[in-house]
Amino acid sequence: MSTLAPLGTEAPPHPLDPLTPAELTAAVAAVRDSGKVGPGARFWGVTLDEHHARGGPDGRLARVVVLDPDAHQAFEVDVTLGESARATAWRELDPRNPGMTSEEARTAAAACREDPEFRAVLARRGITDMSLVMIDPESIGGFEPPEYAGRRLTWGSVWLKTTPGDNHYARPVQGVVPIIDMERMEVLRVEDHGETPLAAEAGDFTTAREPRPGLRPLEVVQQAGPSFSVRGNEVRWQNWSFRVGFTHREGLVLHELAFSGRPVVRRAAVNEMYVPYFDTSATQYRKNFFDWGEYGGGPLTNSLELGCDCLGVIHYFDAAVIGGDGEPRVIPNAICLHEEDDGILWKHHDGRRGTTEVRRSRKLIVSSSVTVANYDYGFYWSLHQDGSLELEIKMTGILSATGIADGEDPPYARKVAPNVAVTNHQHYFSVRLDMAVDGPRTRLSEVFVTPEEDPALDPYGNAVRTGVRSILRESEAALGTDPARALHWRVESADRTNRMGEPTAYRLFVDSTARLPVREDSVCARRAPFVGKALWATEYDPARRFVGGEYPNQAEPGSDGVQVWQREDRSLDGTEMVLWATVGSHHFPRPEDWPVMPVAKARLRLEPDGFFDRNPALDVPPPVSCHAETDHCH
Repeated sequence: MSTLAPLGTEAPPHPLDPLTPAELTAAVAAVRDSGKVGPGARFWGVTLDEHHARGGPDGRLARVVVLDPDAHQAFEVDVTLGESARATAWRELDPRNPGMTSEEARTAAAACREDPEFRAVLARRGITDMSLVMIDPESIGGFEPPEYAGRRLTWGSVWLKTTPGDNHYARPVQGVVPIIDMERMEVLRVEDHGETPLAAEAGDFTTAREPRPGLRPLEVVQQAGPSFSVRGNEVRWQNWSFRVGFTHREGLVLHELAFSGRPVVRRAAVNEMYVPYFDTSATQYRKNFFDWGEYGGGPLTNSLELGCDCLGVIHYFDAAVIGGDGEPRVIPNAICLHEEDDGILWKHHDGRRGTTEVRRSRKLIVSSSVTVANYDYGFYWSLHQDGSLELEIKMTGILSATGIADGEDPPYARKVAPNVAVTNHQHYFSVRLDMAVDGPRTRLSEVFVTPEEDPALDPYGNAVRTGVRSILRESEAALGTDPARALHWRVESADRTNRMGEPTAYRLFVDSTARLPVREDSVCARRAPFVGKALWATEYDPARRFVGGEYPNQAEPGSDGVQVWQREDRSLDGTEMVLWATVGSHHFPRPEDWPVMPVAKARLRLEPDGFFDRNPALDVPPPVSCHAETDHCH
């Protein structure tokens, strides 16, 4: 059983609140009314200028990305919001570089279905019912045909349903690749790499089997209500406080995370997602996607269902996004807030006295779910009573498949069904953490296990030190991980110490990592250098917002992003610091992932490391109901 939490308390507007539908409408109108774009203008996001919002009470500023396909132009526009929104600054963009909107994708797919060459290629395969043909327009970064240089392009993955209600991702039409001009919505050419038999199996998984018996209801009941409070977009729970935000590019954002009034993280968000595929087949080799930078996580965010996506007593936050047509859209229940039991928080049994002290752990989860075509991703930020913070990413949905011939054993893919295989691929999530441990000025250290090297100091051969390496400049801050040495990182306050005289600090563990297994001259390696390191650190700069660059779509590979910024080699000694942690997952496909994939998980953790003088969870009360001879767990 799941129920809605009591409604949050109304609060005055806050500068960091997400943009409202009214503000989105006003920002778009200000751009249209300027006369600088034509009637066919398209929009790829309206985003709050957070740096400006933090700066003071002089109103809010929005950043609008607008494309004018008839003029082959695109702009980034500053719009001052308020009683009368005004476009105040225009910066011209390469019209190829803004991401693709859902509206553009649907129009490009429709153009394919109407194209005579595309229809003819499918007809040679016996496919004539265009209503059953699905096309996913994909970003083409790094693989633009030279004869179409300068054009805003996409290419299409083609699929065929068996019935209108079927899962089309189960039946790839192998070898057919349309190349589409995104401005003119014109099919430029259709590649035909030869026929491959279509999969005979349908892909429906909603009624694939009779439900298994014996699963009884699991009810979460909080008769006294939840332990969190919500006032506007501010949340308070168990000494934690933070603000819930939302952007077009990143989706869910957490602002101003503090514990007992002490700042920990100024801003936390999944900043970019990169998904490379490792196959030479005609419909696979181009696949390498910046899912946030080429599409946008905000508009792809799901509306969550009570009792399905979250279980318990739930508070939902709605979110507002702009469509490619410039119309605002509200996503109801875009963000879920709820508590979960998390097992034991701490415990000790004293055998001499026959006593036990135990406290149960509770965690507060802020979550959202994003669907990028076939894949579904859940992002779960968990706050814990001991001051720790965790991000767990859950990957599910449908695998992006390729068609194979009868009896074919594909070298770079795994067979998951007759005539269907799935390519080896990876998922990288860059997590941006604007650190603020006890204030804005911080330092970074790498921490690891190191054995004592001097035999005179180690007569028993078991002496081990904690190795610490200070990271003082950006040139030193492209960092790899090493689980064998328990390597992690510590972010220290530059201004505050604990009772032991050490800087107060938090430590970061990137528990899930992967290494890009491709040649250095490959498109993947050149487009996304950031995935090559588990952690990057830079000095805060409001103009540098995204780890893979501001506009990666059809950009020159490697021309922007964290690896470029670090060449300036700025100081990290007592500065406002941004961490860019790379969470990675290598996906070896398996038959059990088909036709829909059970959840796979990846995560990172932030834990207090001398931030407190002792265990901060000593004041958590014992369980009020414990099946023991005593009245509680003492």
